[in-house]
Amino acid sequence: MDLRKLKTLIDLVSESNVSELEITEAEGKVRIVKGGGAVVQQMMAAPALPVAAPVAAAPAAAAAADAAPAAAQGHTVKSPMVGTFYRSSAPGAKAFVEIGSQVKEGDTVCIIEAMKILNEIEADKSGTIKQILGENGQAVEFGQPLFIIE
Repeated sequence: MDLRKLKTLIDLVSESNVSELEITEAEGKVRIVKGGGAVVQQMMAAPALPVAAPVAAAPAAAAAADAAPAAAQGHTVKSPMVGTFYRSSAPGAKAFVEIGSQVKEGDTVCIIEAMKILNEIEADKSGTIKQILGENGQAVEFGQPLFIIE
């Protein structure tokens, strides 16, 4: 569906008393629901593809993500890439750092696997590990806080 046509439909729904609109065409199906924030989904023959999310949800999620590291005092070591977070070099191996560990600038604190490549993440400040914010084996985003160093 053409983006201009989709925007026109969203504008019509927001200005009218209609709370929900669903249109099916040859190239897919579009459903627009009016509520706290407009939700638009475009579905093709493949699984549903969200086109826009509720406006209120994005700022709330960003505020929650910023609140956790802000509560902790100290220097935050952030993920330099998207990937999978590992606290040790191999399953069952000793973790690089624990809470209370002393680290020097340049010491390896974790590994992030991205595209089958293991990237050692180094402390960018000397100090003591006060918090470990990453979960072993879990996906991390670019800029996500991993450690708090004091």
